[in-house]
Amino acid sequence: MMTITQLEYIVAVDQYQNFSIAAEKCNVTQPTLSMQIKKLEDILDVVIFDRGKQPIIPTEIGKKIIEQGKVILSEAKKVNDIILQHKGEINGELKVGIIPTLAPYLLPLFAGSISKKYPNLQLTVKELQTEEIIQHLHKDLIDVGLLVTPINEKGITERPLFYEEILVYTNPEYKFEKQLEVSLADLTSPDIWLLSAGHCFRDQMINLCSYQSKNKMNSNLPISYESGSLETLIRLVDKEGGFTLLPELAVDELSEDAQEHIRTFTEERPMREVSIVHARNFAKASLIDALSKTIQECVPKELLTRDRGNVVEWR
Repeated sequence: MMTITQLEYIVAVDQYQNFSIAAEKCNVTQPTLSMQIKKLEDILDVVIFDRGKQPIIPTEIGKKIIEQGKVILSEAKKVNDIILQHKGEINGELKVGIIPTLAPYLLPLFAGSISKKYPNLQLTVKELQTEEIIQHLHKDLIDVGLLVTPINEKGITERPLFYEEILVYTNPEYKFEKQLEVSLADLTSPDIWLLSAGHCFRDQMINLCSYQSKNKMNSNLPISYESGSLETLIRLVDKEGGFTLLPELAVDELSEDAQEHIRTFTEERPMREVSIVHARNFAKASLIDALSKTIQECVPKELLTRDRGNVVEWR
């Protein structure tokens, strides 16, 4: 009969494509790992790995066995989570995916607080774009995601945490500098710096601006460039002109001089809704609750109010 340990070994070999590295990661000798995998192959009467190729790759039947093995291992780990949940303990690992336009500004706000408050909670955090977070949730590769909603994804539960106002950041010599407020109609200008495709905040920018790609053809900007980083957009605006849009937490991190170049909107304030999302209610509910509560305690209190403006959808 196959064992959990054998499944862990084949998943490790598939991940690292090398028996020696997989053995090291599993804290066993290579002969022990190889022997157990061979034993599993004998039990199943199939070849799981093509040992004649470098790097090591699974056979076609091996791929199916490994994928099922991942499911079994994920479900097995939940037994311990159920026990911790029953005891009411905030203990164990919580795997978190967070979008890049949130990570640099949100993580520093709550990371220290949650580690002090729940010393037995281990957060494993990975930056992922929204669609990657959704895929990882469906595959049980992460437990929760921190992203911008609504996403209206079947099988995903959304729990709003706070709301960020969307603001304009302008070059000192751009026309917005002479205005205290900016209208949404002003955003149709081609002189806007955008995030690259795949970022939900880019899609919110486009929805606000009614942006058309042809606008870039008539832009006064020196280059056509779409960045994966809000920090890069800020630097481009400073050096090359034009303007961009920033979420509120990013604005809070700006220097006093830079904040002088922030403009609000004349209409009701556009906002983005930041939520914690998960694929199902399961044994890590207490850990998710602890993370949610800590984040809401650490963000500026005004961000908890939804009625400051209108949530801009992006998906």
